[in-house]
Order: sequence, then C-alpha cells, then structure tokens
Amino acid sequence: MGEYFHSVTLKEDKCLGCTNCIKRCPTEAIRVKNGKARIIEERCIDCGECIRICPHHAKNSTGDPIESIQNFKYKVAIPAPTLLGQFEVDVKPNSILAALKMAGFDDVYEVSRGADIVSGFTRELIQNAKRLPLISSSCPVIVRLIQIRFPNLIDLIMPIESPMELAAMLARQKSMEKTGLQSKEIGIFFITPCPAKITSVKNPIGIQKSNVDGVISIKTVFPCIQKNLKKAEEDMEFYDSGKAIGWARAGGETYSLGIQNYLCVDGIENVIKILDEIENGHLTGIEFVECLACVNGCVGGSLAVENPFIARNRIRRLSEKYMQTKKVQLEKSIENYLLTEEILPKNVHKLDDNILEAMKKMNQIDCITKMLAGLDCGACGSPSCRALAEDIVLGYSDLDDCMVIFKEKYKQSKSDITYRAGSEANASLYQSE
Repeated sequence: MGEYFHSVTLKEDKCLGCTNCIKRCPTEAIRVKNGKARIIEERCIDCGECIRICPHHAKNSTGDPIESIQNFKYKVAIPAPTLLGQFEVDVKPNSILAALKMAGFDDVYEVSRGADIVSGFTRELIQNAKRLPLISSSCPVIVRLIQIRFPNLIDLIMPIESPMELAAMLARQKSMEKTGLQSKEIGIFFITPCPAKITSVKNPIGIQKSNVDGVISIKTVFPCIQKNLKKAEEDMEFYDSGKAIGWARAGGETYSLGIQNYLCVDGIENVIKILDEIENGHLTGIEFVECLACVNGCVGGSLAVENPFIARNRIRRLSEKYMQTKKVQLEKSIENYLLTEEILPKNVHKLDDNILEAMKKMNQIDCITKMLAGLDCGACGSPSCRALAEDIVLGYSDLDDCMVIFKEKYKQSKSDITYRAGSEANASLYQSE
C-alpha cells in the first residue's frame, strides 16, 4: 500500500470550487485551483470534515464493497459499538447483530470486546508512565494530527493497539479454532463509522500490518441490517458490557477507566486547542486525555447514518442498561498488545531540505503575508493568507491570486488607462487648434 493511501477522495465532476472545504480542514490539506478542490495527500488525516461540510457531496470515503467478503471462505464482521446507536433503543442488540450476520457473514464479533481489554491495560500504562498526560490512541485521526501538527507530543500517545485491532486478532483466533481453516482463508471485516478507520487498516500506524482484511462503512450495511431485522430469527450472542458499549460516545473510554484525573475532548477544533495547551505545558494534574475528532465521539462519524446527538443518547441508555461489571480475562501480558513500530512525526511543512534555503523562504513568506490583506477569505483557493504566502514561495500560486491585490491592480490599471485616454484626447485637441 502506498505511503499516502487515503479513504477520503474527491469527485471532481461534483466539485464547484466553493472553498467550504479549505476553510474547514484542520491541517490545511486542501486547495482550490482552476475551480476544483485538490487534496494534498501528505497533509490529509482522513478526518472526514470535508465530507461533512461539502454542500455538493464532492468529497467521499472509499471503503470496501460488501461483495468483497466473498473473497474468503469464512467471513467475520466486527462492528464498532456505534452501530448499536443507529437503531431505536427498543431494538435488541442481539437482533442487530443477527441481522448483520444475515448480510453475508458467518459470524459476528463485537469490537466492544477489544475495548474492555484496552481499558484494562490503559490503567496499567498510566500507573507506569514517566510523563503525563497520556493521550488515547483509539482515534486514528488524532494520532495522525499529532504526527503532523504536534510532533513533540508523540511520546504521550498510548502505545497500545486499538480495540478494532485487538477484536480482529481475537476474532481470527476464535474462527481458526472453530473452523480449522488457515488465517488467510478467514476474512475479518470492520464495520466503521468513519473514514479514518479505513485508512488505519490500509495504511496502519504503529504496526506493520493490520489484523483487519477489509472495512465496510455503516452507511453501506445499514440498509441490509434494516431489511433483515424483520426476519432475523437467530439469537446472536451479545457482549453486554455497558462500559465497552460506551466507547462509541465521547467520554466512554475515560469512564471505563474508573480514574478521576482525566479530560475528554471531542470535535477536531477543540482537540487542537487542548493539544496546544499540553504542548505549552499549561495542562497539569491530568493523567489521561481522551481526544476524539468527531463531535460526540464515534457516533458523530461521517459514515454513520443517525444524527450524532440522537445516537449518543441511545448509546448512553444502552451503556446504562448493561452497566454490570464485566470480568475481562487478560490471558496475555500487555507486551502482546503494544504497538510494534515507532510512531514518527511527518514533516509535511518542510520548506526546503537545505536549512539556509528554508530560512530564506520563511522570511519570504513573512514578507508576503504582511503584503496581504489578512482577511483569510479563501477566495484565492488557499485556506488563509499565510497559506497563500507559502504557496506563492513554493511556486504553487501567484500574488495575483489574492482578490484584494488583483482588485487594487485592476483599479490602478483602469485609472492609468483613463489617464492616458484623457491625455491623448487633450493632445489631439491641442493639435487641432
């Protein structure tokens, strides 16, 4: 898989160049050129904000089609707990899982099981941490955001695999024991509420290869589940851990830890503010920070179908209903679940390989920024005046792309033409006399 695989893609035929997306992107990964948006791959973190904000539906997320499960002899769905929040609370979780299985799967294994394991080991990591606060690694958008914008905080990221990866690992082991099939004959498919999880499978961080074989969006399977609910007869086993189900909403992960000194932040803009506070050393007395890119948590993912506020309320009620203490057997030591590869910073803002040239370009950017109006209007196709200045220095844009400067030049040019026309008329009149 290429270094810059991304789930978020652009449909150029639907793009009208309206600039809504460039203003919303938290890493300034989008530009509008020649009336069409363009995604800068190395800056994209697959947060899905552009999918949410685009009024023309020109942004999309590329997951696996449900037909791809047929490539395996034994097919297992591992749904995120967010799936349960897409249905009315009177619909039994067992029925939802049974209806999902009827979409073509041989078994269903909830990601909630992996969430309880992560919670158990997180408490151990917090106790042994040399530097606090630790930052949850469960949201792949946040991990990629830190790589790009907050590289100094990388060592605070929880060095443990996500609930999705742990659930996939356990589901594969269980399926191999049950069927006698080889690992490659078993397909593990994650049912996702967000595009970032698709990217984290196709292009994982912290591990060499994902335990998941494919990712299907909730939007894709929802119609099938809804149709199958009416005829679902099998009583599927349901992992009734209220704390694990609660991971689908903001605050669910921190609540499952049972600690006091924590912070939960949802919404990418709010997360950026808190990460700024941590980087500047202003956040003290906190042991753990749960950061979620989507408002309300995973229920707010752009690939879910239900209103995130309604879904969050449903998850809360389900979590409370099944809040009995679930005894989780941690059969392996924490070393078996830790990340195996180092998380590295991504220097996507490097101006030049030569430090002297980079400093020269930085000075040029500062000078050009001062020349611009500072309106950050986005009419030039760049998200801010400083971003335009950087694009100009790097050769991607021109000073005349700024509408304010172009307008002033047009006024001056028009004035000069008028002046010359008047001078020529006067000269002609003088000669005729």
